[in-house]
Parts: sequence; structure tokens; C-alpha cells
Amino acid sequence: MKSGKRFPMAYGILYDFLMGQSIEAYRYFGAHFETHDVLERKNGRYYKKSISGVMFRLYAPLASDVSIIGDWNGWDVRNHKMNKVDEAGVFELFIPGLTNYECYKYHFKNAKGLYVDKADPFAFFSELRPSTCSRLFDIEGFSWNDRSYQAKKASSFEKPMSIYEIHLGSWLGKKDGRYLSYEELADRLIPYLKETGFTDVEIMPITQYPFDGSWGYQSTGFFSVDSRYGNPFQLMSFVDRLHQNGFGVILDFAPVHFANDSFALREFDGSCLYEYSDPKHTFSPWGSCLFDLGKDPVRSFLMSAMNYFVTYFHFDGIRVDAVSYIVYWDGNKAKGENTGATEFIKRLNGKLHYAHPNLMMIAEDSTDFQGVTKKTEEGGLGFDYKWDLGWMNDTLKYYSKDPIYKKWEHNKITFSMAYFWSEKFLLPLSHDEVVHGKGTLINKMYGDYDTKFDLLRNLFVYQFAHPGKKLNFMGNELASFDEWNENRSLPWNLLTFPKHDSVKRLIHDLNLLYQKEEALYKEEYSESAFHWTMVDNASQSVFAFQRKVGQSDLLFVFNMTPNYYETFDVGVMDEGCYRELLNSDKDIYGGRNQYCGGDRFTSPNGPEGRPYKLTLKIGGYSALIMKRIVNNEPMKALETKEKDVHKEMSTKNKIVSKAKAKRLHLKGVKQKVKKE
Repeated sequence: MKSGKRFPMAYGILYDFLMGQSIEAYRYFGAHFETHDVLERKNGRYYKKSISGVMFRLYAPLASDVSIIGDWNGWDVRNHKMNKVDEAGVFELFIPGLTNYECYKYHFKNAKGLYVDKADPFAFFSELRPSTCSRLFDIEGFSWNDRSYQAKKASSFEKPMSIYEIHLGSWLGKKDGRYLSYEELADRLIPYLKETGFTDVEIMPITQYPFDGSWGYQSTGFFSVDSRYGNPFQLMSFVDRLHQNGFGVILDFAPVHFANDSFALREFDGSCLYEYSDPKHTFSPWGSCLFDLGKDPVRSFLMSAMNYFVTYFHFDGIRVDAVSYIVYWDGNKAKGENTGATEFIKRLNGKLHYAHPNLMMIAEDSTDFQGVTKKTEEGGLGFDYKWDLGWMNDTLKYYSKDPIYKKWEHNKITFSMAYFWSEKFLLPLSHDEVVHGKGTLINKMYGDYDTKFDLLRNLFVYQFAHPGKKLNFMGNELASFDEWNENRSLPWNLLTFPKHDSVKRLIHDLNLLYQKEEALYKEEYSESAFHWTMVDNASQSVFAFQRKVGQSDLLFVFNMTPNYYETFDVGVMDEGCYRELLNSDKDIYGGRNQYCGGDRFTSPNGPEGRPYKLTLKIGGYSALIMKRIVNNEPMKALETKEKDVHKEMSTKNKIVSKAKAKRLHLKGVKQKVKKE
């Protein structure tokens, strides 16, 4: 960096920072490699000379006697005193000759008269815990190869988005006692995403954090890439390679609170610079410190952190954690709206969307706060999506019920569509549901061993059928009975068992179908594209709906009891021929082969007042997807298209042995011959 060119507007950046308007504070504060021109006298004449080094800038209004200590000066507080360059509390010093990875801290006298050593709040890199120093890293100069991906990137609303949520440290676990690097993870993750059909990855927080058990949600370095997995360039490479293979990458970010470790942000300059000064709001229920989002410098700090990861690391989206603790004081609606914090959110979303028009901003919000995904200019918070935690809670409670009682819980399924159009929802089956004694997804299902698998398959079909983008936490596809543990790898050995492998196969086929049928992802936030066709059949616990976009017209039927129906009438909105695309009860998914097969034709007078009906065979606990054959689409062409879809959907996952795949294929052929 050349200071004369890089910071002609340094005062403007500082002003915006102090006013809570900056999303680029990282360009001014922190430690930046620069080249300065100085005059050197030699033989009575002055010559211009370029000197490379690092410019340090610190914001600490109540600090005094500020020094930089580090590897290069033997951590001697006397050697590199910083200069106060602004009354707002900005200190700076240029030190020549420094190199990447050197460790440093700021040493100063705080407002309480105590000398402290603090990590750099704007550091781009840090030591691996338990060490606590910041480390120099030249963030400039990474060579990106995702230009083609970026050129094609458009709004996410009209495209399929099936997100694979991942904790980097426990997806594959450790190797030789160390975490796999970002690049090593990319080597394994990219083929797996192709194998399972997900479109996007959401990585749990990777800003620097000291306590493994916080999963990254209690950070100490909001600009610092998690050193467990490598340096910033390695993370850039991770994202770059995913982009080159067509996958979007979303970063989980926690702007509500920070770790209370003394070396970091807590009482940074002896005052509550970043946190609330009111003891009633200082600490969160997790023991961390709550950001005071009403303070303008704090707003600039956090907005800049998120913009930094989008700008330098090319993240496609930001998932904002714990929005309930932003919109309401202490996350409690009864305490009222935190207007200072909601103003921060509006400002954040407005500025980031302006800078990055196709950026996805996703709210993890468990409240009924109105307008979360409404545009800021229309009075909303400005998020693109909101996690539908109501859908998640109601759905999992329903699937856990004994079928005898499901008729009294029918509204837990139907209620979601009563409010769905109020926001742009995303359907999460996330990490929060498989920890802390909650049990895994399959453990939440009602019944014995086989029934749990039946219902789990039904659940996944329901998630993909329901409007809204999809998210599944890593390991959901394995149907593990053991809760996720951040200290160990996923139980990949489960894929050697047919029941578990079949669930993964279903996820793959659902992802494939999801990306091929427009009715599953287009106009999903348009009420006109959704129609209940069986909504009131609580006595039999069967429900059905249609989704239609253009020539993609799909019917979804769900049987939530073990009752088998050789013939069952389901209402439909349109007459014609319907073809089965997917049935969770097929043996390739571990079912009993109680499925329709072939084409079914409508007849008049459907149940619940629908104009037409289909008579179907419905297996116990089964979920099926039917497609209406559009009259103006040539049958021959359609058959070819559908055969291609099924051919791809029938491809066996690579983890399964060739012998096993052949055995399953032959079984399917025999059944087909028998049927014919």
C-alpha cells in the first residue's frame, strides 16, 4: 500500500467511523503493509527513497502512553511509542521492515490507570488459541479465479438454494491432532457437495475465537480469520474453489456479543468502549459481552467487519446470528424494541446491499418482529431472508407425536402457510436442533427404529416441498442417532448401513429434483403459486398441496400415519395426467415399495371442494411428489426428459460400494419387470 494513494480520504473514513456510517473502517484502522517515500540526504543532496513497513492505527479514546510491542522489538514497551493524531482517540505509527506473521499487541495505560496489553481489534490474523497475540498479514494481492461465477451471480430469489451448514472443525475431524486446513477441507467438501446436490455452503463463524465450545459465536477478532484452519489467503482459496465449482458460500456472523476475555474488546481502553455501560445489559445469557449497537463507532466496527468478509473473501451472503437480541432488549419482547440496535440493522442492510446488490442478508430471528425482510425504504429491517424457526419448531413437534394424537396437532403443519407470506422465509434444520440434549433429527421422530427412518424421509420431502429456501446441518443426511459434538468427526461409518445410506440418497434426489423443477424454487414467495388441495383431513392425518410455475405443476401428498391406502382420493386444482416423480416409500430409500407408479388421471369432484381428484396408492408414513403432464408438451419429449431425471436421480452415491450399487440396481430392474 502506498499511503499517499490509499488514504487521501483518511479523515473522511475516520469521520464516517465516528458517525456510525463507515463500512470500510478496516482500510484505516489496524495494521497495513505500506510503502512510504522519504527524503534521504547523501553527499549534500536529498534523494527520494521508498521504505516498506507497516502502518498501525488504533482507536482507543481513553488510552494514553500507547506502545506497540511485538516480536521485532523483543516486546519492549519503550521502543515504539505511538503518536496521537486525532483528538477522537486515534494513535498511529509506521514501523519499517516488518514481515508477515510477526506477532504484536498494543500496550497502553487505560482509563483506570492500569497498563494493559490488548490484541488489535482490526487485526486480519491472530495466533492460534490459547495464544492471544495479533499477527501481521498483508491482506492484499490474492489472485481470484471466480470471475465466471461472479459474472453469472444474480438475485437468489428466483433460483434454487439448498444450503449445507457446516462446522469446519468437526465435519471430518482432526488429522494427526490438528485441524484440517481450509484447502484440505475444500479438497473433500467440493466432491461431497457435488455428490449430494447441495447448491450452497454456510460455514459457522470463522472469526477468531478462543473457546472451542462456543463454535465461533463468541469472537475476539471480528476481522481475524480463524487460525485453526489457516491464514486469510487460505480462506480466500477455499471460497474461490467453491465458486469455481458453482457453489455459493455464506458466512455465519455474530454481531450481538463478543468473548469477555481480557486481552480483547472487553473494557478495551478502560471504558465500555464496545459494550453497554449499563450493568443490566452488559452480559448476555452466554456469559459474553453484548455490543452496544446504539454507539456509532460500534456500528461502524461491525458493519465494516461484515463488509470486509464480503469484499475481500467474496462471501455471497451473511447469516446474522441472534437477531432477537438485536430487535428486543435482552431478546425479550416484553422489554420493548431496542431502537438503537434496529437502526444499526437497517443501516447495515442498506449499506451492504448498496455496495453488493446481490448479497444475501439472512436473519436468524425467533421473534414475531414485523418487517424483518421488508425493504428499509419501506420501514423494514432490510434482510433478504428470515429463518422460519416457527416452522421448524412446529414441524419437529408434529413429527414426534404418536399418530393417534396427530389429528389434534394437524394445525402444526398447516399453520405455517397462514403466515408464510408475511416474510421471505428460509426453512432451517440447523445445528441448534442437534445439540444440548435435544437429540438428532431422527431421534426426534416418533416410533421404533424403522418408523423413525420412515418419518425422517417424510420430513425431508416435506421440507423440500414447502415454499422457502432450504438449510440442513451437516450430518442430517446421515441420520445419526448421536448428537453433534464439535470435538469429533461426523459418523461417516453410518453410510455402510443401508438405512442411513438411503437417507443420504434421498437428500441427493431431492436436491436434484429441486433444481430441475421450477415450481420448487420460482415464485415461492408468491401466494398465487401455492394451493392447498387437502388441508382439513385431520382425522386421517393426510395433507396435500400443489405448487405451479409455468409448465412445472407439482402435487405433494403426505401420509403422517402408518395406515396404508390401496386407493385414496386427493383433491387437485387442475385436471389431466399426473406422473410420480418421487416417493419416500420406495425401496431405494429404505421403504416398502408401496407406491403408485405409472400415470394417474383425474376425475371430477375432488374432496374438500376441489374441482378434480386423483386416486392414489399411499403407503404408511409416505410422502410423494406427482407432476401434472402439460397438454401442450409433447409426450415423447417429456418421457425422455423424465427418464433423464430419473437416471440421474438413480445414480448411486460414490461412498457406497460398486457391489452394493449393482445389487440395488438389479433389485430395481427385477421389480420393474415384475410390475410390467
